[in-house]
Amino acid sequence: MKRSRVSSVVLDPVRESLISSSGALLLGEAARVAGLGRLLSSALAPWRPARAVHDPGKVLLDLASAVALGGDCAADLAVVRAQPDLFGPVASDPTVSRLVATLAADIEAALPAIRAARAQARAGVWSRRRPLSGQAGTREGGQVIVDLDATLVGAHSEKELAQPTHKRTFGFSPMCVFVDHGEHGTGEPLVLQLRGGKASPWDKEDHITALDLALAQLPEQERGQVLVRTDSGGCSKAFLHHITDAGLEYSIAFPAHETVKSAIEAIPAQAWRAAVDGDGEPREGAQVAELTAWMPTPTRNSRPGPNHWPAQMRVIVRRERPHPGAQLRLVDPDGWRITCFATNTTGPGWTLAALEVRHRQRARAEDRIRALKDTGMRNLPFYGFAQNQIWLEIVSLAAELLAWTQTLAWDPHEPARRWEPKRLRLRILAVAGRIIRTGRRRRLRLPREWPWNRLIDTGWHALRTT
Repeated sequence: MKRSRVSSVVLDPVRESLISSSGALLLGEAARVAGLGRLLSSALAPWRPARAVHDPGKVLLDLASAVALGGDCAADLAVVRAQPDLFGPVASDPTVSRLVATLAADIEAALPAIRAARAQARAGVWSRRRPLSGQAGTREGGQVIVDLDATLVGAHSEKELAQPTHKRTFGFSPMCVFVDHGEHGTGEPLVLQLRGGKASPWDKEDHITALDLALAQLPEQERGQVLVRTDSGGCSKAFLHHITDAGLEYSIAFPAHETVKSAIEAIPAQAWRAAVDGDGEPREGAQVAELTAWMPTPTRNSRPGPNHWPAQMRVIVRRERPHPGAQLRLVDPDGWRITCFATNTTGPGWTLAALEVRHRQRARAEDRIRALKDTGMRNLPFYGFAQNQIWLEIVSLAAELLAWTQTLAWDPHEPARRWEPKRLRLRILAVAGRIIRTGRRRRLRLPREWPWNRLIDTGWHALRTT
């Protein structure tokens, strides 16, 4: 039997001058195209000491690069610091800690400054290659879908405002807002608003605040064609009125309470229509109907805020035979699994089935949250609440760098546009290479047999010519 070449490999004490994250060259080029470093430097200039060596904007960008590469704490900046040929001079850990503490001490001014820089960079990226299908400024195919969702982030030690959550865990409950890039992309975060663990996922004021911050992150010409999607946590009269007053559309899960059950029992059998799947094909065992005409008028109450639902609100119900193992609820009649949502969308082409599919695609927000937790949000590394909010801005920058790289580097139908961060790191960012110097230029050489060299080459060319 022949001896395996793998088993004969031993560690050589001689070291080579290699780059272990060669694919991060694409991240740096995407940041350059977006002008992110320049914008952050300008925004954070007030917090740069007179004799500082390291620019605060460059420090935050380096931290975001480390998180994009898989880091989950400030100490992981060492991975970036170890590759100066690729990332340039990188600040020390004490310098990073002082900067985060300085920004956190002036959070009311520093946070808007960072967010303003992110918004300007996003506008630059979208002006070069819009990540959404359709034409900007139109509702037909050009609609910007914004998803809001609260999540839980655990804390394994005492941290400021880490509290018991509504799911009996301990930690924080940030509110997240994303732009859905659709079937040919992933998504990018607009807002990661840190909240204490006791914060409610149904808090209407938090939803209103998060939406307003998210709209400010969008390019100005895109703000008039926004569709807001949430789960039932966003189904409050105050929030829906806020969306309607802003001239926006919504698709929001509607709780299936007893009033909904009564309305379902009242509608005639011929009101039900066949539901469809994401490809537009009939979905076996699923039907949709409109409940609007059978919904009772809300009763007045003494709580602050509006006592009625917005005008033009439609309530649409979907019923489906549950899959094996699914449990029915008390409000699910006759063995049907019932889900409802409210929307104000009307117009040609928006059939009940099409509206229901569009709302069901809100589940992509769960994918975005999972990707964020793989990109630095799983653990908030600082004790101070304001410092952890700064960390969430770094996480946002990291996720945006990944999304903008995919948007600018590859065509919409390239599968790499849809890769989640784990796969993108494994196949593109983590490839090793060697920098050689020839003809007064530095060149990065990649492994000869790397399976995804084509993607790196085409991505580099697209970023350089965008």
